[in-house]
Formats: sequence, structure tokens, C-alpha cells
Amino acid sequence: MADLVFLFPGQGSQKVGMGKGLCEQWPEARAVFAEADAALGWSLSRLCFEGPEADLTLTANAQPAILTTSIAALRVLQKETDLRPVAVAGHSLGEYSALVAAGALGLVDAVRVVNLRGRFMQEAVPAGVGAMAAIIGLPQSEVEAACAEAQAAAPGELVSPANYNGGSQVVIAGHKGAVDRACAAARARGAKLAKLLAVSAPFHCALMQPAADRLAAELDKIDIGAPSVPVISNVEATPYQDRARVRSLLVRQVTAPVRWEESIQTLAAQGITEAVEVGAGAVLAGLVKRIAPGLTVRPAGDPEAIANLRAAGAPASGDKEAQNG
Repeated sequence: MADLVFLFPGQGSQKVGMGKGLCEQWPEARAVFAEADAALGWSLSRLCFEGPEADLTLTANAQPAILTTSIAALRVLQKETDLRPVAVAGHSLGEYSALVAAGALGLVDAVRVVNLRGRFMQEAVPAGVGAMAAIIGLPQSEVEAACAEAQAAAPGELVSPANYNGGSQVVIAGHKGAVDRACAAARARGAKLAKLLAVSAPFHCALMQPAADRLAAELDKIDIGAPSVPVISNVEATPYQDRARVRSLLVRQVTAPVRWEESIQTLAAQGITEAVEVGAGAVLAGLVKRIAPGLTVRPAGDPEAIANLRAAGAPASGDKEAQNG
């Protein structure tokens, strides 16, 4: 394979059974889940493998579950293939997985902090006060204008873009009334779809500032190293390797929109044509296909996917050290 990047999924990719096949076949995956269980003090592995789904989808549980599954898949990928990324990126929560992959965060610290991140985000806004919606079929500028119009109608209520996902898909977040008005404004502007999402809180908007403040205090407690390869920042959609910037970017990420479309465009502009989606599901592959059709994304979340990657790439030589994390 040519130079490639590893992409790490975020919240929404969770599903009951994720990681189970990896753990049944590889001790490296079992070790990752064992570390996560010990770090949290409860059986995340059982929740991932057996559910119930309602508990797995809770924000505070889904975030460490997705990260742990991604790192388990990463460890297997490192053992079974010689595939090594020239850069890494992750969607929202996935940026933490990317930082573990790059050696900037330790697994135990990352699992603990994303568990807290999920709880802080959930607790930042009372249930029913906030909302998120997907707007499809409008240019970004039109979605931004719809949000501005909705916010002007009731200045005390906030709404703004939360995820620039690409392919004319923008997710917005804020107070529920403002989100409803922005959806109506988007439809009036010709949106193909403006639909409320079944989420528990309005992520990646100014209403998350209490969560960002609490997260900052937790990030101050952990050791952060310099990423061994460039990490594409969600906040800026540009690569960084400065350890001094990791904390501030992760804190800003809580209230800032995820610039996924620009992140992928950044990678494509560097001539990257191969990517591996490391973890559960194939959500990112679908997004990338709409943003940069020339960038092929292969899955790496189960034994069959790992086998396919081993066949496509060079087999592991057995003497390469796995990245620390």
C-alpha cells in the first residue's frame, strides 16, 4: 500500500458486539479491553460484547467503548500487518483514539478522560433544553445563514453548526427552539432534509462550555506527549504534533464544530489516497466517499477486515515494535 492514514470513528458508531471478534482471536485485543476495564473499575468489555444497547449508547459509556474498540483494532492491525500511518485523524471523540495511536495519550488516561468527557457533556445541558439536527442538501454558508436567522428571532437562544460532515451534510446544535427554527429556515432555503437527531445533548456548540471547563481540569492531570505522526485537529482541520497544543485543542473541540470535511480535504491535498477506518462500523468511509472520492477507506474493526488488510498490505515481519499508548 502507498502512504496511508488511520481514521478513528466517533460517537454513533457503537454497536453491541463490537470488539468481541477481535478479543476472541487476539490476546492483544483482550489486553486492551482488560486495561480499559481496570481503568474504569467496571466491565466495559461486557457492555461492548453483550449490551444492553440502551446502556452502551449512553454518552459516558459510548465514548470509552468506541475508543477501546478502536485501540484494540489498532493493536491487532499493528501485529498482523506492517501498515503504519503517515498521519491520523478522528471524528470528535475519535481524535482521542488518534492521539493514543500517535503515542500522545496513554490508553488508561484516554479511557478515563473520555468517560468523564461523556458525563460532562451529558450534564452540561438539562434534558430537553438542547437539540441537534442534520441539514442535508444545503451549502455550508446557507446552513450558517439559517442558524443566524433562527438565533436573531430569539437572541437568548443559541444555534450553530456542530459538524461539517461533508457531502452537503451539516449537523447543527443549540437550544431546541432555535434548532427547530433553523430547520424551518433551512427547509425554506431548499434543504433536502432538516431532521432532529436522537441525541442526549447538543454537542459541539457554546452550550457545552461547562463541559469544556470541567474537561480542562481533568486534562491538566494527565501526561501528554508529542504525537509521533501528525494528527488532524477537528477544530482547525490542520495537522499538529506540538504536545503543548493537545490540551487546548481538545478543550476547544467540545464547543467548536467538527470540521471533518476540511480535515479530509487537508489529507487529500497532501496526496493521500489510502485510509483505514480503525474501529467499529464504517461511518467515516461513507463520509469520506462524499468528500474525496479518490481516497479509498478500508475497514479494520473485525477479524475479516483485518484479514483483508493483511492480504492487501505487506504481512507483519514480527520484529516491528507497536506504537506506545
